[in-house]
Amino acid sequence: MTNPFRATILALTLAAAPAAAEDMPTKLVFGIISTESTVALKPSWEPFIADLSAAIGMPVEAFFASEYAGVIEGMRFKKVDIAWHGNKSAIGAVDRAGGEVFCKVLNMEGQEGYYSYVVTHTESQLTSIEDVLAKGPGITFSMGDPNSTSGTLVPGYYIFAQRGIDPKKHFKRLTNAKHEANALAVVNKQVDAATLASDVHERMQSTAPDKVAQLRIVWKSPLIPSDPMVYRTDLPADLKTKIRDFFITYGKTEAERAKLSTRKWSGFRASDNSQLIPIRELEFAKKKLEIAADEKLSAAEKQAKTAEIDQQLAALKVQAAK
Repeated sequence: MTNPFRATILALTLAAAPAAAEDMPTKLVFGIISTESTVALKPSWEPFIADLSAAIGMPVEAFFASEYAGVIEGMRFKKVDIAWHGNKSAIGAVDRAGGEVFCKVLNMEGQEGYYSYVVTHTESQLTSIEDVLAKGPGITFSMGDPNSTSGTLVPGYYIFAQRGIDPKKHFKRLTNAKHEANALAVVNKQVDAATLASDVHERMQSTAPDKVAQLRIVWKSPLIPSDPMVYRTDLPADLKTKIRDFFITYGKTEAERAKLSTRKWSGFRASDNSQLIPIRELEFAKKKLEIAADEKLSAAEKQAKTAEIDQQLAALKVQAAK
Protein backbone atom coordinates (compact mmCIF):
# COMPACT_ATOMS: atom_id res chain seq x y z
CA MET A 1 0.00 0.00 0.00
CA THR A 2 1.27 3.45 -0.84
CA ASN A 3 2.26 5.54 2.17
CA PRO A 4 -0.07 8.60 2.06
CA PHE A 5 2.62 10.81 3.55
CA ARG A 6 5.48 9.70 1.24
CA ALA A 7 5.04 12.56 -1.22
CA THR A 8 4.79 15.09 1.60
CA ILE A 9 7.91 13.83 3.37
CA LEU A 10 9.87 13.55 0.12
CA ALA A 11 9.02 17.15 -0.79
CA LEU A 12 10.03 18.36 2.63
CA THR A 13 13.24 16.33 2.59
CA LEU A 14 14.25 18.06 -0.61
CA ALA A 15 13.29 21.44 0.86
CA ALA A 16 15.10 21.31 4.17
CA ALA A 17 17.89 19.20 5.62
CA PRO A 18 17.40 18.19 9.29
CA ALA A 19 19.57 19.77 11.98
CA ALA A 20 20.83 18.09 15.11
CA ALA A 21 19.13 19.34 18.27
CA GLU A 22 22.32 20.89 19.58
CA ASP A 23 23.15 22.68 16.31
CA MET A 24 21.71 25.93 15.05
CA PRO A 25 19.84 25.18 11.79
CA THR A 26 20.68 27.20 8.71
CA LYS A 27 17.01 27.66 7.76
CA LEU A 28 13.53 26.88 9.04
CA VAL A 29 10.41 25.45 7.41
CA PHE A 30 7.06 26.94 8.42
CA GLY A 31 4.16 24.49 7.99
CA ILE A 32 0.71 25.84 7.11
CA ILE A 33 -2.41 23.71 7.44
CA SER A 34 -4.71 23.48 4.45
CA THR A 35 -7.79 25.43 5.48
CA GLU A 36 -7.90 26.96 2.00
CA SER A 37 -6.16 26.44 -1.32
CA THR A 38 -2.46 27.24 -1.54
CA VAL A 39 -3.29 30.01 -4.02
CA ALA A 40 -5.54 31.62 -1.41
CA LEU A 41 -3.14 31.10 1.49
CA LYS A 42 0.14 32.28 -0.04
CA PRO A 43 -0.60 36.04 -0.30
CA SER A 44 -1.62 36.27 3.36
CA TRP A 45 1.34 34.27 4.68
CA GLU A 46 4.40 35.15 2.61
CA PRO A 47 4.84 38.79 3.82
CA PHE A 48 4.54 37.65 7.44
CA ILE A 49 7.04 34.82 6.95
CA ALA A 50 9.46 37.26 5.30
CA ASP A 51 9.26 39.44 8.43
CA LEU A 52 9.90 36.40 10.63
CA SER A 53 12.95 35.51 8.56
CA ALA A 54 14.35 39.04 8.88
CA ALA A 55 13.72 39.14 12.63
CA ILE A 56 15.50 35.88 13.45
CA GLY A 57 18.24 36.37 10.84
CA MET A 58 17.58 33.08 9.08
CA PRO A 59 15.78 31.98 5.91
CA VAL A 60 12.25 30.69 6.58
CA GLU A 61 10.47 28.71 3.88
CA ALA A 62 6.72 28.14 3.76
CA PHE A 63 5.33 24.64 3.36
CA PHE A 64 1.68 24.57 2.30
CA ALA A 65 0.42 21.09 3.08
CA SER A 66 -2.33 19.43 1.07
CA GLU A 67 -3.81 18.07 4.31
CA TYR A 68 -3.41 18.76 8.03
CA ALA A 69 -1.63 15.46 8.63
CA GLY A 70 1.14 16.54 6.25
CA VAL A 71 2.22 19.28 8.66
CA ILE A 72 2.10 16.91 11.65
CA GLU A 73 4.14 14.27 9.84
CA GLY A 74 6.56 16.90 8.57
CA MET A 75 7.25 17.98 12.14
CA ARG A 76 7.53 14.36 13.29
CA PHE A 77 10.27 13.76 10.74
CA LYS A 78 11.90 17.11 11.62
CA LYS A 79 11.23 18.60 8.20
CA VAL A 80 8.84 21.23 9.60
CA ASP A 81 10.13 23.45 12.41
CA ILE A 82 7.26 25.86 13.11
CA ALA A 83 3.62 25.46 12.20
CA TRP A 84 0.23 27.10 12.30
CA HIS A 85 -2.32 24.61 13.58
CA GLY A 86 -5.87 24.28 14.71
CA ASN A 87 -6.19 22.95 18.25
CA LYS A 88 -6.99 19.39 17.20
CA SER A 89 -4.08 19.13 14.79
CA ALA A 90 -1.85 20.77 17.42
CA ILE A 91 -2.64 17.84 19.73
CA GLY A 92 -1.25 15.56 17.05
CA ALA A 93 1.86 17.72 16.71
CA VAL A 94 2.44 17.76 20.49
CA ASP A 95 1.70 14.08 21.12
CA ARG A 96 3.27 12.52 18.04
CA ALA A 97 5.69 15.03 16.56
CA GLY A 98 7.62 16.62 19.43
CA GLY A 99 5.80 19.92 19.08
CA GLU A 100 5.22 22.64 21.67
CA VAL A 101 2.57 25.38 21.68
CA PHE A 102 4.18 28.79 22.22
CA CYS A 103 1.52 31.35 21.27
CA LYS A 104 -2.02 31.75 19.98
CA VAL A 105 -3.77 33.98 17.49
CA LEU A 106 -5.87 37.04 18.33
CA ASN A 107 -8.72 37.96 16.02
CA MET A 108 -9.36 41.48 14.72
CA GLU A 109 -11.14 42.39 17.97
CA GLY A 110 -8.25 41.06 20.05
CA GLN A 111 -10.25 38.03 21.18
CA GLU A 112 -8.84 34.54 21.62
CA GLY A 113 -11.36 32.45 19.74
CA TYR A 114 -13.48 31.69 16.69
CA TYR A 115 -16.47 29.53 15.74
CA SER A 116 -17.53 26.55 13.69
CA TYR A 117 -20.44 27.12 11.31
CA VAL A 118 -22.71 24.89 9.29
CA VAL A 119 -23.77 26.64 6.10
CA THR A 120 -26.36 26.01 3.40
CA HIS A 121 -27.22 27.87 0.22
CA THR A 122 -29.50 30.88 0.61
CA GLU A 123 -31.86 29.26 -1.92
CA SER A 124 -31.98 26.01 0.05
CA GLN A 125 -34.97 24.95 2.11
CA LEU A 126 -32.52 23.91 4.83
CA THR A 127 -32.82 26.93 7.11
CA SER A 128 -31.78 25.39 10.45
CA ILE A 129 -29.59 22.60 11.77
CA GLU A 130 -32.81 20.74 12.62
CA ASP A 131 -33.72 20.84 8.91
CA VAL A 132 -30.29 19.51 7.99
CA LEU A 133 -30.58 16.60 10.41
CA ALA A 134 -34.22 15.83 9.61
CA LYS A 135 -33.47 15.59 5.88
CA GLY A 136 -30.10 13.92 6.36
CA PRO A 137 -30.81 10.65 4.51
CA GLY A 138 -31.58 12.59 1.35
CA ILE A 139 -28.80 15.20 1.36
CA THR A 140 -25.04 15.54 1.05
CA PHE A 141 -23.04 16.95 3.96
CA SER A 142 -19.37 17.96 3.89
CA MET A 143 -17.15 18.18 6.95
CA GLY A 144 -13.57 19.44 7.24
CA ASP A 145 -10.22 17.71 7.31
CA PRO A 146 -10.29 14.85 9.88
CA ASN A 147 -7.74 16.81 11.95
CA SER A 148 -9.72 20.06 11.80
CA THR A 149 -11.09 21.42 15.09
CA SER A 150 -13.85 23.58 13.63
CA GLY A 151 -14.45 21.49 10.53
CA THR A 152 -14.79 18.08 12.19
CA LEU A 153 -14.21 17.77 15.95
CA VAL A 154 -16.48 20.54 17.24
CA PRO A 155 -19.46 19.88 14.95
CA GLY A 156 -18.85 16.15 15.38
CA TYR A 157 -19.43 16.52 19.12
CA TYR A 158 -22.06 19.25 19.40
CA ILE A 159 -24.19 18.30 16.38
CA PHE A 160 -23.78 14.54 16.07
CA ALA A 161 -22.31 12.83 19.14
CA GLN A 162 -24.62 14.62 21.58
CA ARG A 163 -27.59 13.37 19.53
CA GLY A 164 -26.24 9.86 19.10
CA ILE A 165 -25.95 10.35 15.33
CA ASP A 166 -23.27 8.74 13.17
CA PRO A 167 -22.85 11.21 10.28
CA LYS A 168 -21.35 8.49 8.06
CA LYS A 169 -24.64 6.62 8.26
CA HIS A 170 -27.03 9.53 8.64
CA PHE A 171 -26.50 11.37 5.35
CA LYS A 172 -26.98 10.24 1.79
CA ARG A 173 -23.32 11.10 1.28
CA LEU A 174 -20.67 12.45 3.65
CA THR A 175 -17.53 14.10 2.29
CA ASN A 176 -14.50 15.94 3.67
CA ALA A 177 -12.87 19.07 2.25
CA LYS A 178 -11.01 22.26 3.16
CA HIS A 179 -13.07 25.08 4.63
CA GLU A 180 -12.88 27.18 1.49
CA ALA A 181 -13.76 24.20 -0.69
CA ASN A 182 -16.74 23.44 1.55
CA ALA A 183 -18.05 26.97 1.15
CA LEU A 184 -17.68 26.88 -2.63
CA ALA A 185 -19.29 23.44 -2.82
CA VAL A 186 -22.37 24.84 -1.07
CA VAL A 187 -22.39 27.91 -3.32
CA ASN A 188 -22.15 25.70 -6.42
CA LYS A 189 -24.84 23.37 -5.01
CA GLN A 190 -22.48 20.39 -5.09
CA VAL A 191 -23.31 19.66 -1.45
CA ASP A 192 -26.39 20.63 0.55
CA ALA A 193 -24.65 21.66 3.78
CA ALA A 194 -21.10 21.94 5.06
CA THR A 195 -18.96 22.99 7.99
CA LEU A 196 -16.98 26.22 7.75
CA ALA A 197 -14.66 28.07 10.14
CA SER A 198 -15.81 31.57 11.05
CA ASP A 199 -12.40 33.09 10.29
CA VAL A 200 -12.38 31.60 6.77
CA HIS A 201 -15.95 32.89 6.31
CA GLU A 202 -14.74 36.35 7.38
CA ARG A 203 -11.76 36.30 4.99
CA MET A 204 -14.00 35.24 2.13
CA GLN A 205 -16.20 38.26 2.82
CA SER A 206 -13.22 40.30 1.62
CA THR A 207 -11.94 38.01 -1.14
CA ALA A 208 -15.19 36.57 -2.50
CA PRO A 209 -18.15 38.61 -1.19
CA ASP A 210 -20.41 37.41 -4.00
CA LYS A 211 -19.84 33.81 -2.87
CA VAL A 212 -20.37 34.52 0.82
CA ALA A 213 -23.62 36.31 -0.01
CA GLN A 214 -24.98 32.94 -1.14
CA LEU A 215 -24.24 31.23 2.18
CA ARG A 216 -26.69 30.91 5.05
CA ILE A 217 -25.33 30.10 8.52
CA VAL A 218 -27.69 27.54 10.09
CA TRP A 219 -25.54 26.56 13.10
CA LYS A 220 -22.87 28.30 15.19
CA SER A 221 -20.73 26.52 17.78
CA PRO A 222 -19.63 27.64 21.22
CA LEU A 223 -16.41 29.67 21.15
CA ILE A 224 -13.37 27.62 20.11
CA PRO A 225 -9.92 28.52 21.55
CA SER A 226 -7.92 30.44 18.95
CA ASP A 227 -5.37 28.74 16.73
CA PRO A 228 -2.01 27.87 18.31
CA MET A 229 1.45 28.24 16.84
CA VAL A 230 3.70 25.26 17.45
CA TYR A 231 7.43 24.77 17.15
CA ARG A 232 9.67 21.77 17.62
CA THR A 233 10.60 21.31 21.25
CA ASP A 234 14.15 20.33 20.31
CA LEU A 235 15.00 23.56 18.49
CA PRO A 236 17.85 25.47 20.18
CA ALA A 237 16.56 27.42 23.19
CA ASP A 238 17.84 30.79 22.01
CA LEU A 239 16.21 30.27 18.60
CA LYS A 240 12.89 29.42 20.23
CA THR A 241 13.17 32.62 22.27
CA LYS A 242 13.73 34.67 19.11
CA ILE A 243 10.75 33.04 17.40
CA ARG A 244 8.49 33.49 20.42
CA ASP A 245 9.53 37.12 20.89
CA PHE A 246 8.83 37.87 17.24
CA PHE A 247 5.29 36.52 17.43
CA ILE A 248 4.38 38.08 20.77
CA THR A 249 5.51 41.55 19.72
CA TYR A 250 4.23 41.40 16.13
CA GLY A 251 1.33 43.62 15.15
CA LYS A 252 2.46 46.81 16.89
CA THR A 253 3.14 48.85 13.75
CA GLU A 254 0.65 49.86 11.09
CA ALA A 255 2.54 47.86 8.45
CA GLU A 256 2.48 44.73 10.60
CA ARG A 257 -1.21 45.13 11.38
CA ALA A 258 -1.91 45.46 7.66
CA LYS A 259 -0.15 42.17 6.97
CA LEU A 260 -2.04 40.40 9.75
CA SER A 261 -5.35 41.86 8.62
CA THR A 262 -5.27 39.73 5.46
CA ARG A 263 -5.72 36.76 7.80
CA LYS A 264 -8.23 38.69 9.95
CA TRP A 265 -5.81 38.60 12.87
CA SER A 266 -4.57 41.43 15.07
CA GLY A 267 -1.64 39.79 16.84
CA PHE A 268 -0.58 36.94 19.09
CA ARG A 269 -0.54 36.10 22.78
CA ALA A 270 1.81 33.78 24.66
CA SER A 271 0.44 30.30 25.25
CA ASP A 272 1.52 26.73 26.01
CA ASN A 273 0.29 23.16 25.74
CA SER A 274 -2.35 23.74 28.42
CA GLN A 275 -4.36 25.56 25.74
CA LEU A 276 -5.15 22.14 24.28
CA ILE A 277 -6.77 20.74 27.43
CA PRO A 278 -10.34 21.87 26.62
CA ILE A 279 -10.05 20.30 23.15
CA ARG A 280 -8.71 17.07 24.65
CA GLU A 281 -11.69 17.04 27.02
CA LEU A 282 -14.01 17.53 24.06
CA GLU A 283 -12.43 14.58 22.25
CA PHE A 284 -12.87 12.38 25.32
CA ALA A 285 -16.49 13.45 25.74
CA LYS A 286 -17.17 12.70 22.07
CA LYS A 287 -15.61 9.23 22.44
CA LYS A 288 -17.77 8.46 25.48
CA LEU A 289 -20.93 9.34 23.58
CA GLU A 290 -19.83 7.23 20.63
CA ILE A 291 -19.15 4.27 22.92
CA ALA A 292 -22.57 4.60 24.52
CA ALA A 293 -24.22 4.60 21.09
CA ASP A 294 -22.19 1.67 19.69
CA GLU A 295 -24.61 -1.25 19.37
CA LYS A 296 -21.76 -3.66 18.59
CA LEU A 297 -20.33 -3.32 22.12
CA SER A 298 -21.63 -5.29 25.08
CA ALA A 299 -22.52 -3.53 28.32
CA ALA A 300 -19.29 -4.82 29.89
CA GLU A 301 -17.20 -3.59 26.95
CA LYS A 302 -18.86 -0.16 27.10
CA GLN A 303 -18.19 0.04 30.83
CA ALA A 304 -14.53 -0.92 30.40
CA LYS A 305 -13.92 1.55 27.58
CA THR A 306 -15.74 4.34 29.42
CA ALA A 307 -13.74 3.66 32.59
CA GLU A 308 -10.50 3.94 30.59
CA ILE A 309 -11.58 7.31 29.21
CA ASP A 310 -12.59 8.47 32.69
CA GLN A 311 -9.07 7.67 33.91
CA GLN A 312 -7.59 9.70 31.07
CA LEU A 313 -9.96 12.58 31.86
CA ALA A 314 -8.99 12.48 35.52
CA ALA A 315 -5.30 12.68 34.57
CA LEU A 316 -6.08 15.58 32.29
CA LYS A 317 -7.86 17.45 35.09
CA VAL A 318 -4.82 16.98 37.31
CA GLN A 319 -2.65 18.43 34.54
CA ALA A 320 -5.03 21.36 34.11
CA ALA A 321 -4.89 22.14 37.83
CA LYS A 322 -1.12 22.49 37.81
